[in-house]
Amino acid sequence: MPSHLPTDYDVVVVGFGDAGASAAIAAAENGASVLVLDRGHGGGASALSGGVVYAGGGTPYQKAAGHDETPENMFNYLQQEVHGVVDDETLRTFCEGSVDRLAWLEKHGARFDSSLCEYKTSYPTDAHYLYYSGNEKAYPYNLHADPAPRGHRQVAPGMSSGAVLWGHLRDAAKRLGVDFQPLSRVDELLMEDGQVRGVRYRTVPEGSAAVGRHRSVAKWGAKLGNWVPPVGRRLNGVADSVWERAAERRTVRAGSVVLAAGGFVFNRDMVREHGPEYDLVSPLGTEGDDGTGIRLGQSAGGSVAHMERMTAWRFMSPPSAMIEGVSVGVNGRRIANEDLYGATHSEVLIHEFGGRGFLIVDAAIWKKAKGQIKEQTQPFQKAQLLPLFATGHKKADTLEGLADKLGISATGLRETVDAYNAGIASGEGDPAHKAPNLCTPLTQGPFYGIDISVRPSMSYFVPGLTLGGLRVEGSTGLVLDEGGSPIPNLYAAGRNAVGICSNSYVSGLALADGIFSGKRAGEHAASTLAAGRQS
Repeated sequence: MPSHLPTDYDVVVVGFGDAGASAAIAAAENGASVLVLDRGHGGGASALSGGVVYAGGGTPYQKAAGHDETPENMFNYLQQEVHGVVDDETLRTFCEGSVDRLAWLEKHGARFDSSLCEYKTSYPTDAHYLYYSGNEKAYPYNLHADPAPRGHRQVAPGMSSGAVLWGHLRDAAKRLGVDFQPLSRVDELLMEDGQVRGVRYRTVPEGSAAVGRHRSVAKWGAKLGNWVPPVGRRLNGVADSVWERAAERRTVRAGSVVLAAGGFVFNRDMVREHGPEYDLVSPLGTEGDDGTGIRLGQSAGGSVAHMERMTAWRFMSPPSAMIEGVSVGVNGRRIANEDLYGATHSEVLIHEFGGRGFLIVDAAIWKKAKGQIKEQTQPFQKAQLLPLFATGHKKADTLEGLADKLGISATGLRETVDAYNAGIASGEGDPAHKAPNLCTPLTQGPFYGIDISVRPSMSYFVPGLTLGGLRVEGSTGLVLDEGGSPIPNLYAAGRNAVGICSNSYVSGLALADGIFSGKRAGEHAASTLAAGRQS
């Protein structure tokens, strides 16, 4: 160990994203000594995210925007997303504590705002920091709960919101006396008498010149790993070589260990084993999302669930006018109502249409959408949209001609569009139940088609992440063995664990789940240690 750090702690946290930081803060607030070990320099996928926290049940920002919802309403909505992957008691705890957790984040430096984005978007502009980030307004979810905006974005420009939110949590942990050792890869849990008693890991010593070299390369490797994967992989390979040459083996003892090291979307072998349908999805996160935390938990007897569950996002808005069109498969059949959240729509696309689909709009919608680009998009969204509107589409005077250019069934497309137009004209509504204010008849040629298939692309890729992980006890976050019994001293949080978003994902739910599960684990670990000292 570096000379200034002890070799024994109350709690060791593996991973320093929002889940790990929340665990560390909660444990330290309750009197525990805490060491955080992170494969990189901290932040993980959380710092690369959009910094959206899914919160509801009557937050101050919802109220200021005119939506004074109850925890019960939030629960009724999330039940439709969760589908039982966590028990109702855990889900109720999540919903009933949502307002307080948001305040807890603010106590540690986070900032939110009530500026509401009314139109449907995958991520709002800097004019808006509260939005409908999931399926709240879409059928059939709107049958079970009153729609309410729950996407609370950390106030910060552009896509820096995630890094800013994590930075606040990092700083809060350090103020509370949490020790942080970066460039530390945990490869073994220290077991004594069948219980977890610490970890063994390799780390680059503090003060080594390799730390700076690694940081400069890894920074760009992490960013480009999501946007230009081949370049990102090469840079990450260079960073790994720097680490390998300088890393030394260490052991640290602990009363409890919290695994918060991310999912496994960057482990292509695990993705192909558990979710082969998602093989063409572009991984979103960092090289640390390789399943190490999950495998560590399994090595101590932990069980896993929902490993086949993944999320993939093909957003069709912004611009919001695009979802006034219809999405179809190769057979021309309607995929689903286009006002669904991008990952929900993509799940149908992947599992029922083989990942191949097309968005069809007419001339009026196309013109309207082009006019919305300037006001409704962030720079990274413009970078994806401009090539689509320039050359990344097909165009024809008739639907049949467009179908031929796209390579899809002209008969199926004609039947789908005719049914859509007829429902609007008759007043009966869209057969797929899209919101009436988003239904515009497709009648004005020329017609336009965009390929929304899941496929490799430098500019129009489909990002995603894994949702399954270690089974945990709902009230504590302790990892469960195959028989359903908790493993003493071992916790899991964030995407290492089965949690609120392990069935389906909407924007902000992974961060909110990580904060919830990390805080739960840290609090329970500290209280257990305190109780042990008093006995």
